[in-house]
Amino acid sequence: MKTIQPSRKQASTTISAGNLAQSDLAGVTVQRGEFNSSALQKSDFSGADLTGSTLKSSDVREVRFDGANLTDCSLCELDLTNASFANAILVRTRFSNSALDGARFAGATLTDVALTRADLRSTRFEDCVFEGVDFKQSDLSGQRFDGQTFIGVCFDNAALAGASFRNASLRQVSFQPGFTLTKRYYRMLKTICFDGATMDKLTFALLKGMDADLSHVTVI
Repeated sequence: MKTIQPSRKQASTTISAGNLAQSDLAGVTVQRGEFNSSALQKSDFSGADLTGSTLKSSDVREVRFDGANLTDCSLCELDLTNASFANAILVRTRFSNSALDGARFAGATLTDVALTRADLRSTRFEDCVFEGVDFKQSDLSGQRFDGQTFIGVCFDNAALAGASFRNASLRQVSFQPGFTLTKRYYRMLKTICFDGATMDKLTFALLKGMDADLSHVTVI
């Protein structure tokens, strides 16, 4: 008689309107889970595997996602104020219509992540690598990206007044304004600090053509 082996496939988990505030969920595996309209503030998801999960319309203030696997996750309509993503695995992660005031991304590699149409003025990015990240139409005014790495990143039509890329590395990075290059966009680009940055020839040429201050940039 043929022995039937139990399925190892992870069943999806749906948690709606749940009260998980201040829960210890470190190291849990919830792939393709759904956390909808739930109270999750101050919970600990450190080291958790949330691959393919959706978190929507939930209170996620001060939640710790440190070291968590957020590959293919959708974080939509969330309050992520002061949440922590230190060393998190962020691959094709999508953030939309979410509050990220004081949220901290430290030591993380963001790959094909979407952070579009977001207010990121007080979000903290520290020692990160950005690969294929889309910041289109987001407000990054005053951001400090000093010493960080950007490869294939899109800042198209993003607000970057007073932003700093001091000593950063930029490869194939786009700063296109959208349909038209306005005087206001020119003025904004002039406020961005690129001192000590290194960039490829194409990125340099495009920024130079928009009158950005590249007097202290190294072209490679």
